[in-house]
Amino acid sequence: MKKREKLAIIPQFYPGASTTIDSVNHLIDFIENELDLETNKVMMADSICSDDVNSIQYPSRALEFLGPFKMGGLDGFPFTGLTGMAAFASHVPDDGAIFIYYGPHIGVSKAGKIGEITRKGQNHVSGCCGAAKAGLNKLIADTIVEGNVTDMDYQMNSIEQILLKEKDRILLSKEPLFEATEVIYEAIDKRINDLVANTNFKCNWIVLVGAILINSDADMGSFTKTKRFDVIDLGAKTRKDYLKAYIL
Repeated sequence: MKKREKLAIIPQFYPGASTTIDSVNHLIDFIENELDLETNKVMMADSICSDDVNSIQYPSRALEFLGPFKMGGLDGFPFTGLTGMAAFASHVPDDGAIFIYYGPHIGVSKAGKIGEITRKGQNHVSGCCGAAKAGLNKLIADTIVEGNVTDMDYQMNSIEQILLKEKDRILLSKEPLFEATEVIYEAIDKRINDLVANTNFKCNWIVLVGAILINSDADMGSFTKTKRFDVIDLGAKTRKDYLKAYIL
């Protein structure tokens, strides 16, 4: 399938999305041209879902960065918390930069069906993200108990609580799974920014890229809908939004 054919499917739900490979290529260009850094000076963390499809569809050029340090659990929420962020921050090269890519994921099949994909080696569709779909199903069935977060299923229960807070917004939307993914993105974005604000970094820059990671069928690959692209200059104590100027 040609690239233009793939890109004709995804914008039904995510206008402006690019292939994940292209987004990584653009980011590397930015870091080299704007920050004047080589990739071996950049320590990367990702806060994306632990779903195996994200490892299978991980763009190889991202591995030019150091890492990645894994912050994400179910649907990308940064469950490693302050301890994880502090550990990651201590690994950055001297005079280098930190790059954090984060966000939930969702499936869009080749047939244009949201919330499902055909995985490598399978001939049937499966849910993506399974955790978001499971949480949504419980939200619809009204079986999520406010405040119920257990040791046995801590991550799933936490996702459920995020969805419960926006119950009406999600259930009254045209496409509840799409809206649930937006809600989860907002929760991840807030948590990542809170973690950054409460961590001591010994480097020059922090690059934050928040996105919806869009998986598709095995022969389609993955796509990125970038929602945040901020660069924090720790020396100058400034933060600049590059999303419109340098869309990934």
